[in-house]
Amino acid sequence: MSDQEITAWWIAIIAGFVVVLAVAALLSLLVWFVKIIDRRVAEIRDTLSAITRNTASTALIPQTGDAVDAVLAEGLQHHLFLGRVLPSIPTPATTNGGAA
Repeated sequence: MSDQEITAWWIAIIAGFVVVLAVAALLSLLVWFVKIIDRRVAEIRDTLSAITRNTASTALIPQTGDAVDAVLAEGLQHHLFLGRVLPSIPTPATTNGGAA
């Protein structure tokens, strides 16, 4: 073989080695990305499971709303009652002419 052929073979061997290293690096990067994606998918799955558990008791929402409405209605009744009664009760400020 001539020197040119030997040089060409060495160039081909080195180029092949570089290609093998590049493929190995890219595959390693791909595996790393897949692990990240898998971990994030697991986090999303856990979050969705937590959401499912949190919304499992949504049947209580209408009952809670009804209870809040009842409390508000009771408060309104007290407000209306006190609005009629309090003006008829003299306070210290109104009995002595407003002077302190």
